[in-house]
Amino acid sequence: MAKVLPACLLVALLLLTPALSAQHERGLIFNLEIGELCLQSAQCKSGCCHRINGLSLARCASKAAESQECSPKSIYGVYYKCPCEGGLTCDADKTIVGSITNSNFGVCKDPQDSYKQQ
Repeated sequence: MAKVLPACLLVALLLLTPALSAQHERGLIFNLEIGELCLQSAQCKSGCCHRINGLSLARCASKAAESQECSPKSIYGVYYKCPCEGGLTCDADKTIVGSITNSNFGVCKDPQDSYKQQ
C-alpha cells in the first residue's frame, strides 16, 4: 500500500505539471478562456466563473463593465452575475440576507463618478 500512494502522487503531479507550468499558456485546470467549463473563478483568466442558473454548467465569462449587472465578490467562487472589472465597484445589497437568497445583484459604477457629482 505504501508503494501505491507515492506512485499515485507521481502520476497526479505529472498530469498537473503542464497545467501549472506557465502563466501565459492555457492549462487543463487554470488559465481557462472565456466559454470554457469551470468550477471556481480562480481557474478563469477573466476571474469569473459564471452560471445562468442552479442547474446550468458554469463557464468562464468576462467581468462586468460599467453599468452592467454584477455581484459583489463572493467566497463561493461561482457567480450568477460576474463581479465588476478593475476600478469599478458593484453597487449592490451586501447584507447577509442578500447573499443567502442570491438577490445581492447590483450595477457596476465608477467610484470616481460619485466624487465628481459632489
